[in-house]
Amino acid sequence: MPSIKEAIGASDGQIGLALLLAAVGLTISQPLAGALVSRRGARRPALAGAIGFGIVLALAGVVGSVVLLAAVLFGMGLAAGTLDVTINVMGVAVERERDRRLLSSMHAAFSFGGMAGAGVGALAAAAAIGPATHLPAVGAVVVVTALAVFGQLPADTMGERGPVFARPTRALAALGAAAFCVLVAEGSVGDWSAIYLRDGTGAAAATAAAALTVFSLTMGIGRLGGDKLAERFGPDVVLRSGALAAAVALAAGLLAATPLAGIAGFAIMGLALGATFPMIIGAAARTPGVEEPIAIAAVTTTGYGGLMAGPALIGGLSELAGLRTALALVVVLCLAAALLSTALRPAPVPV
Repeated sequence: MPSIKEAIGASDGQIGLALLLAAVGLTISQPLAGALVSRRGARRPALAGAIGFGIVLALAGVVGSVVLLAAVLFGMGLAAGTLDVTINVMGVAVERERDRRLLSSMHAAFSFGGMAGAGVGALAAAAAIGPATHLPAVGAVVVVTALAVFGQLPADTMGERGPVFARPTRALAALGAAAFCVLVAEGSVGDWSAIYLRDGTGAAAATAAAALTVFSLTMGIGRLGGDKLAERFGPDVVLRSGALAAAVALAAGLLAATPLAGIAGFAIMGLALGATFPMIIGAAARTPGVEEPIAIAAVTTTGYGGLMAGPALIGGLSELAGLRTALALVVVLCLAAALLSTALRPAPVPV
């Protein structure tokens, strides 16, 4: 993102507005993907989403203006929304088949993928390889990988019909709000950590890019242990303790305002927040009276809206008050997620 921002001569606010278009595309695609999966299954939409994501990722490396970047990010939102819903639906199906919590461990693969991508990005920055070479190459890998694994995806088990939207029950609304808070934090680290470390603490470009690598690594580690923690303490405790720890870590890193403190804060955030979103998705899938694909789409639409719109909001606030002050909003939202953790408590069994 710092390299693309510099290449097209964009301000923080313009990048924020471009990122907002990704949120729009995601918001459009996720509810429709939930309805499609409930009727036709998840495998083919998952393939389409993955291929589409690889294509728009390649295009992101060669855009020449803020307008073109916004258009590409809109397409990325469409592809990401489809891919996220379908993968989570298949993950819940595997979890149900195995009769034990697995979703957090599956989400660890996302984090380790992010770690690998950020690590390659850091190496590319250190070697002065620009986005025009780097991102098309990664996009090609995404497309080839999607085609290679398609035959191994779980068989479709969805019904023939389903409603287009889930009724906004109180339970789903609370879960959606928690997902929004958690993923604003995650998205803000993803899109602004490198810029903050470079511009706010004076870190070198390669050091700044490494922040996301560390964050993704610790998030993956947190997710690998999330299922066992949820079995022992409950998913609500996992969310509450993780959100509180993330708030403290980010606040401390922002106050210290050094590259080392920033990277340490992002690392602790990753470990603390790692299992929270998978816990929220699992709770949504168990919402009484709502089909799994529809409930998952309803919650992930709100949550991933935060993932994409949150960084745009951070960009706008940065224009007004500076990036360090804007990132303080993430601290507040982590505290709000902790307060919403009661929504993950299992419903009492009637006697």
